Amino acid sequence: MTSRDLFKEGLKELGIPCSEKQIHAFMLYLSELKKWNKAYNLTALKTDDDIIIKHFLDSLLYMKTLPVKALNLADAGTGAGFPGIPVKIVSPDIELTLIESSRKKCTFLRHIIRTLKFSGIHVIEERLENIGKENQQSFDVIVSRATFNIKEFVKLACPYVKKGGILILNKGPKVEAELRESGHLPIREIIKLQLPVINAVRNLIVLECYNGA
Repeated sequence: MTSRDLFKEGLKELGIPCSEKQIHAFMLYLSELKKWNKAYNLTALKTDDDIIIKHFLDSLLYMKTLPVKALNLADAGTGAGFPGIPVKIVSPDIELTLIESSRKKCTFLRHIIRTLKFSGIHVIEERLENIGKENQQSFDVIVSRATFNIKEFVKLACPYVKKGGILILNKGPKVEAELRESGHLPIREIIKLQLPVINAVRNLIVLECYNGA
């Protein structure tokens, strides 16, 4: 099975429609990520199959939780662009901010933004907690696939979310233990999903922020 066919199969399992132009954007992203990864060590995943399943399709799970409207979305600790760039490819009307403290990863992000001819996308080269007062209460949603503890993520991210905004984290099978250790959290819902092809379990944790703080 080709990389393109594998990706299409995963999209079918997720029930996410993608045009040929969008699929081409993902394949170009795959090619550039592999090329840059040799020098920049952007991801530990090396094979096409792993990148497609564990980066692209895993990122697109967030589509199951996002409100159905044009959004101002931030991706905290985005690394090489996950989940933000896959979400942007599928939903180009989203206004996207990629937050990443690594200079080499930000260099790649700016390259892929130019390569894919994106508009409405910004890169902030900084840690989430240091993005400044100018970004307070700026975003409808902040997502992350980085290794934030749930409680820590709420504390760091909520100041930057608009009133009524939400946070979304993707967690694996150990989420129950983390939830018990974290005590009371402003959880709106937990959506259990299967990652296509390999059928790994993912838990999308949707958290509320009250009054942007």
